[in-house]
Amino acid sequence: MEFEALLYKFKTELDQIQNENSYIIKRTNKSIALCSEVLTALRKEIVMNGFKDINAEIKFFKRTKQIPLVPLIYNTEIRSFELQFPKANPSSQKKYIKKKINKINRFFIYNIDFNQYVKSGLSHFDKQYFTREYLGAIPISYSRHYFQDLEFSTARDMLLGKLMAYNQFIIYLKNRMDGERNFLRNDDFNLKWTSSKSALTELIYALYHSNAINNGNVDIKEVAKALEHIFHFDLGDLYKIFAELKSRKKSRTKFLDELSINLQHQMDKSEE
Repeated sequence: MEFEALLYKFKTELDQIQNENSYIIKRTNKSIALCSEVLTALRKEIVMNGFKDINAEIKFFKRTKQIPLVPLIYNTEIRSFELQFPKANPSSQKKYIKKKINKINRFFIYNIDFNQYVKSGLSHFDKQYFTREYLGAIPISYSRHYFQDLEFSTARDMLLGKLMAYNQFIIYLKNRMDGERNFLRNDDFNLKWTSSKSALTELIYALYHSNAINNGNVDIKEVAKALEHIFHFDLGDLYKIFAELKSRKKSRTKFLDELSINLQHQMDKSEE
């Protein structure tokens, strides 16, 4: 049973998604959908045709299935992390990242024996770990999966996927931590927003809807967070302020209008 063409196409499409200059949640959603689609296709083939022998079954669950399973778990973890990531408080952000890293470290400690088995390239328990015959014989050691598909799971194929995905995810978290540290170093710039919250909100929405940042492939909360940090300013409820702007009876873009007028005035003045 060969899956080279399907998996080659999968890897190509996954690379294209990962290289997109788009919002991280959008990329993870597309990656998760693609991985799920390929796993469904693999399951259908396995249920219909089975395996020619035990070695083929072990190879499938230990190697082949991991190709879409690992990025599925990895992207799912990133999506969950980013959706729950604190948006404004740098201290809370660092604390949240450290908490995630500690949780993953506990996972590796809890599964240290199986992790060493995999890292050492051992195979003497492969029949027990990676054939469906032993799915009910070995207790599942992680709480998230109380039930597994009897026709498409083994005692340790999901755990193997988590180990491999978490090795990647912890690198992502460490890079995220370094990114937050570097971001915090911008405190060297003594810039303070001295206008109003509504003025900054006008600027944020104008930048966002003009596609001036990342060609529009950015979430408005990221734009707000960046400007809040650069200008050492706590904006508060961005959406509430924007709703108030829309309800203005006069100019709804008062600050932006003033920016344009002041700039044109300065240009005219410099030509005198």
